[in-house]
Amino acid sequence: MDTIKKLFNEGAPSYDANRKKLIPCFDKFYSTALAIINKESQASIKVLDLGAGTGLMSYYVLKMFPNANMTLIDLSQGMLEIAKERLLSLSSNFEILEANYVNYQFTQKFDVVISALSIHHLDNEEKQVLFTNIYSCLKPGGQFINADQVLGSTTSIEAIYRDQWLKEVTSSGISQEELAKALERMKEDKMSKLDDQLKWLREIGFEEVNCWFKDYSFVVFSGRKNQV
Repeated sequence: MDTIKKLFNEGAPSYDANRKKLIPCFDKFYSTALAIINKESQASIKVLDLGAGTGLMSYYVLKMFPNANMTLIDLSQGMLEIAKERLLSLSSNFEILEANYVNYQFTQKFDVVISALSIHHLDNEEKQVLFTNIYSCLKPGGQFINADQVLGSTTSIEAIYRDQWLKEVTSSGISQEELAKALERMKEDKMSKLDDQLKWLREIGFEEVNCWFKDYSFVVFSGRKNQV
């Protein structure tokens, strides 16, 4: 985690400028995650953003739910400083936590736990621990929504995922310097297969587990805590 923290602190200033270039399916990827938030939720929903980074996902949530109460947690101080500036343009109703979210003990319950491009930095065991903790900190009926990258189900499929990503990113106009930084960050990736993660959610007790979007390695999937 120390290496990840260092890499993202260093990359914070240019991170947002290159995000659309590094995520070829950017618009559909983020819009799908937002679209599946329960629209019947109260306007003042409590939302936890795991691995919030520069606050882009939280910003989109606040645009949709202006009265939402946001909690952002991330390892990177540099990223969170950008997030604070971004969110203050919309609201002051947010809390920022600089911490490792895997075993963080949250003292409140949330209507929605959302994450974008963060959980793939955890290994299989850490993901399962995190998913269990997410279930515990959700209110009855609460949602977990993860917009992330997954490992191909076979070696050959994973190679196609990586080759296609590199082809699209290279043609996006990104500089060689920024591509090199992205590739360096990717060395810390510990992606898991989609089917495994959906299985883990079901085993923990999540209902309505579903993958809503998939573009090569980019996916959006979710689960809901039961109402009991």
